[in-house]
Amino acid sequence: MTKTPLLLVPGLLCSPRLFAPQVAALKDVADVVVPDWREAPLSIFDSWEKTARWVLGQMPAERFALAGLSLGGMIAVEIMQIAAGRVSRLALLDTGMRAQNPTEQAIRRARIRLAEEGHFELVLGLQMSRFIPAYRLSDKPLVDAVMAMCTETGVEIYKRQEELAAIRVDRRPDLPKIACLTIVVCGRDDAATPLFMSEEIAAAIEGSELIVIEQCGHLITMEKPDETNTILRKWLS
Repeated sequence: MTKTPLLLVPGLLCSPRLFAPQVAALKDVADVVVPDWREAPLSIFDSWEKTARWVLGQMPAERFALAGLSLGGMIAVEIMQIAAGRVSRLALLDTGMRAQNPTEQAIRRARIRLAEEGHFELVLGLQMSRFIPAYRLSDKPLVDAVMAMCTETGVEIYKRQEELAAIRVDRRPDLPKIACLTIVVCGRDDAATPLFMSEEIAAAIEGSELIVIEQCGHLITMEKPDETNTILRKWLS
């Protein structure tokens, strides 16, 4: 059986741990590549194009399936601007395509200042409320896994990624150009990139499918791995 080359792009503060359940579950149908931000020079975060080109450079296959979560989904759409012909199918997971307004930019930069002043643990605590729904915060294995992932990604990468997110352009006008098979997946209770953002992405990409995972927040790959794996397996087939 021929396996599909699959590029999975992690989000802000996310290491390859984000996609560990998918790498394990899909290994029979996909050759999976997950870029590790810790292996990249910090200068890639100077611009969206630099970030997209570095991620693209991690995938040796000429044609591949592409999926990204949150910031990773935004990077996936940047890849579509420069190498759409290499992408056979696209999955946008818990993401949004809007630019940041001045208030949102100020909030991001306030978090950056906290991290610079030595309060990275406080920043991680703030991120937990965006990553994991309140009703799952008692799930110690999940919370521990997410905290370990964010901690190992580290403060320097976090600051660069947060600033990159603050300066992103509105990619909604570019979505109708996407012509490959596309799914848009979101946790019903995603606080970081709420469901309406996925709804507008799906509405803009002709023929795309919106899939909502119930009782789930922002990190669907870790919070509901079995459901996410089933969705991605069907998409790959």
